[in-house]
Amino acid sequence: MVPDKHFQFGGGLQQTLLHPIVLVAMVVSAILILFLPRKYVIVPVLFTSLVVPLAQQIVVGGLHLFVMRIIILVGCGRMLISMVSSQEELLAGGFNAVDKWFTLWAIFRTLATLILYASMPAVIGEGAFLWDVFGGYFLFRFLIRDIEDITRSAKVLALVAILAAAGMFYEKIHFQNVFGFLGGVPIVPTIRMGTIRAQGPFMHAILAGTFGATAAPLFFWLWKVAKSKFLAVIGFISSTVIVVAAASSTALMALGAGIFALCFWPFRKMMRKVRWGIVILIIALHLVMKAPVWFVIAHVDIVGGNSSYQRAFLIDQFIRHFGDWWLLGSFQSDSWGFDMWDHTNQFVAEGESGGLATLICFIAMISVSFGMIGKARKAVDGDNEKEWILWILGAALFAHVVGYFGISYFDQTRVAWFALLAMISAATAPILASQTAKEAVPRVGLLAPRFANRAALAHPAAEGVPSFRWDSKRSERLN
Repeated sequence: MVPDKHFQFGGGLQQTLLHPIVLVAMVVSAILILFLPRKYVIVPVLFTSLVVPLAQQIVVGGLHLFVMRIIILVGCGRMLISMVSSQEELLAGGFNAVDKWFTLWAIFRTLATLILYASMPAVIGEGAFLWDVFGGYFLFRFLIRDIEDITRSAKVLALVAILAAAGMFYEKIHFQNVFGFLGGVPIVPTIRMGTIRAQGPFMHAILAGTFGATAAPLFFWLWKVAKSKFLAVIGFISSTVIVVAAASSTALMALGAGIFALCFWPFRKMMRKVRWGIVILIIALHLVMKAPVWFVIAHVDIVGGNSSYQRAFLIDQFIRHFGDWWLLGSFQSDSWGFDMWDHTNQFVAEGESGGLATLICFIAMISVSFGMIGKARKAVDGDNEKEWILWILGAALFAHVVGYFGISYFDQTRVAWFALLAMISAATAPILASQTAKEAVPRVGLLAPRFANRAALAHPAAEGVPSFRWDSKRSERLN
């Protein structure tokens, strides 16, 4: 079955769906966002955005005001107030490389859709898309600024995981989704090959499982960095329950990837060799396999009845139909074969939605994030606590990447993704800034005789800057 055309532009229910409990929670969250100290605002933003089913919404004149969008809007209002009333830096570390690639990704994807569809529904849909992604991402960049904020965010994710796990466990045992009584998600869960697939407050069981899997490494953060061992254990158990209850191979693979990455800690100084080893292995498999190497995915069968072949075939058709989508994306993927409209791969979804430029920007965003983590880890080499902080974030990022090969995010799971990117920027910013300052000092000393700023020379006691005195007669530098 192919979804209705309006669904392509982010449409959904054509009427307001807002449970009284959700309405109260939304109003309370909005008040807290506006009046809490900045460092605590992340709590209502994360919790409400993740726990409330996405389809809870107010429809006004055809505009779908999801609860998540309203929360983002209020949060952005708080951000604007801070811009005017505070001297605090808006984004931790300034506008960095991840921010640039994220911005380009969103712009290219929006422009491609507008050109490809050239209709008013497309304009409205892309406006909502920019509201979600720009508002959500930069709101988290504003709220998550340091290690304390990352720890607080991890604790909120643990609470969300505990609540979701409890609901999904009940759903698995009693065949009834308690979040469905709010509306927006089905009360009766789906069954595949005799197995109940619990989804909790998320739009699909795979998305629910992927959320639990990608959050799991951050609970190790609570154990290792924040020393919140009880919450860390309960959070990790909850993540495992979510993954098992979702009955998804994608979620299990993502969870395994996160744990595997954490266990790879002893080899952290050999990652360049590891990466090249993976590249060589992929090339070797491609040469010896009868089918292309991406059909390895078809052999992943952790949970019975999974659609791993569909995912491999989707990648295959995506590559074969490169000419259809490379410029602006395509809206004809359903003609590629059975079920090819279902983009169960984030990378395929990016190419289909915005063409090659969008896909490149999305991959670059991930690559730059890994690069920032790697550079920061090398800069603090020998400081195990700081290295662990960065390594854990890298493990969570790797879990997301593995999950992207089995699902594309189209619900509140994107909130967790934006939060992780913000955490990476917050954790690496001070380290990379310090490293840049250290590298700049020798260059200043070398060029000081002719090109140094006179103001700098007037303050030789400035920390980290060599002092100089210029003798015009002798034309030489004196320390």
